[in-house]
Amino acid sequence: MVDEQEAATGVQRAPRMQVNAPVFYISAVLIVAFAAFGALFPDRAGDMFNSVQNFIVRDFGWFYIASVAGFLIFALYLMLSRYGDIKLGPDDSEPEYSYLSWFAMLFSAGMGIGLIFFGVAEPVQHYALPPVGEGKTVESARQAMVLTFFHWGLHAWAIYIVVGLALAYFSFRRGLPLTIRSALFPLIGRHIYGPVGHAIDIFAVLGTMFGVATSLGLGVLQVNAGFSHLFGIPTNSSVQLILIAAITGMATLSVVAGLDKGVKRLSELNIVLAIALLLFVLFAGSTVFLLQAYVQNIGAYLGAVVQRTFRMYAYEPNPWIGSWTMFYWGWWIAWSPFVGMFIARISRGRSIREFVTGVLLVPVLFTFLWMTVFGNTAIALDMSGVAPIARTVVNNLPVALFEVLEQLPLSTLASGIATLLVITFFVTSADSGALVIDMITSGGAENTPVWQRVFWAVCAGTVAAVLLLAGGLRALQTAAIASALPFAVVMIFICYGLLRALQTESDTGALDLSGAQESEDETLGWQRRLANIVHFYKEAEVRAFIDDVASPALDAVAAEMSAAGFAPDISRGPDHVTLAVNHGDRGAFRYSVKLRGFRTPSFAWAETRKAQQGDKLHYRAMAQSPQGDQPRDVTGYTREQLIHEIVGRYASFRHIRRMA
Repeated sequence: MVDEQEAATGVQRAPRMQVNAPVFYISAVLIVAFAAFGALFPDRAGDMFNSVQNFIVRDFGWFYIASVAGFLIFALYLMLSRYGDIKLGPDDSEPEYSYLSWFAMLFSAGMGIGLIFFGVAEPVQHYALPPVGEGKTVESARQAMVLTFFHWGLHAWAIYIVVGLALAYFSFRRGLPLTIRSALFPLIGRHIYGPVGHAIDIFAVLGTMFGVATSLGLGVLQVNAGFSHLFGIPTNSSVQLILIAAITGMATLSVVAGLDKGVKRLSELNIVLAIALLLFVLFAGSTVFLLQAYVQNIGAYLGAVVQRTFRMYAYEPNPWIGSWTMFYWGWWIAWSPFVGMFIARISRGRSIREFVTGVLLVPVLFTFLWMTVFGNTAIALDMSGVAPIARTVVNNLPVALFEVLEQLPLSTLASGIATLLVITFFVTSADSGALVIDMITSGGAENTPVWQRVFWAVCAGTVAAVLLLAGGLRALQTAAIASALPFAVVMIFICYGLLRALQTESDTGALDLSGAQESEDETLGWQRRLANIVHFYKEAEVRAFIDDVASPALDAVAAEMSAAGFAPDISRGPDHVTLAVNHGDRGAFRYSVKLRGFRTPSFAWAETRKAQQGDKLHYRAMAQSPQGDQPRDVTGYTREQLIHEIVGRYASFRHIRRMA
């Protein structure tokens, strides 16, 4: 029976393997084939990359521009709408991570390497070679910061929000697997478990792989430049391949450590080092000027953001848009399955408004400060004639940061910290990417064999190496733009599917579509139901109910499921009892009965906070299952009535997953 169940779900389980076979094997074959082609025929691969990029920019540039604008509008709408109060999980869920840890992890995974690489390079490039007008002027300096903010601002994080929010909502509130396909359930229903769903996840894996590889490629270019600046190590492909191998090995160790021990600690180290470097440049440079520029740059960005959003250079064709805006939009979209799933994984328990506000505004303001401090410092050094920063950047992007640090006190120490920061960002991106790809290819499983995560970490390093050999920065740009095209289409459907699901919150609340569960009035009788509502239970009474009624009821259901060939699991704690039944890539059914305390209502006109804190509590037994239903008061149920409740919820679960 168990084997038949595994065959039906498409998830293979062997002692050392847990994968969704179609997604894992097809993705692995395509990535390995790409790596082999690039390694064996680097020149031909480079020519192909150039042709592909020119074709996409010429014929599909309008689609990228319109799509990204739509994603930002959609994110802002959710933040301001009535849907903002909906929790990413049950209504009583709480965030797993503090704000500091949450921000550190999403920042490190989101665009850490890019900030280090482009923090000086991009503003100076736009200052020296603007898309229109004369370079190296005061006006080109102002415009350079607006363009940089545009590429790294609200649009980038709106893309991540669309994917991350959909994944978190459907997984934590609706109980679907934490995979990209789950976001399309309102549109295609049971087909998410068939070829269409497999294709969606494969697109997500490829986009993630090439997005992460782009970041790793940029990172290794800058690590090489940093080592060259510090130790005189030559800058060439051989050194870069050695660096990729070494840092990928470090990422593998972090992957083995897992999310909490590996990624979380590295992310917190990243944010500490990044803030230290930022503060050093801010106070070692012209502090007052930089703070003034920060405020002015934000105002200029907000004043130009609408026009910039839809700027296509249709009447004045300009290759600049392909090398910059199209590259960034493609990079962010390609990276969105990775970053989206990662921030979804760490955002359980937050409200939609909290999620969108935090992800959209906090990293953006920090990014703007970073770009101002490094970009305006570099531009000021060039305009004052202290150092020819612009000439250096135009000829060699990776060394831009080190040229700026060379003009500041303690330059060697600062350059060392910058190089270490790039390495830690490299490791964080690689291990986070491997973790996310492994979750997609295993059908949303969280505790997969270590070798699978190691495999994807090695693949990311290999693809980055191949792209560098086959064309360097140009190849990295092409990989990002090309891999994003099919996933941009998927993201549009994700927006529509998420909106449809949110609309059902007010209509059906629990998304209980099975019709199998009787109403509470029919189950208990209205008199007894009313008595349960108005009675204030003591803590000992509810604990006794969980021990004497809820726990035996779940045991009885588990025994029947075991007899039917399933493998239910019962977990007990001091305040809860939970039944869990895994169904592979269809997700896991869970039903929990938990002890919850509530403040006894008072009829006083006004109460002080101290008086409220001293109030007595009354207690209830609250049931929760994963279909998005609200916590349900089951205090006072009999064993048989609670079994009926559980079976009804399980019938709803199977109906939603199209398993019956």
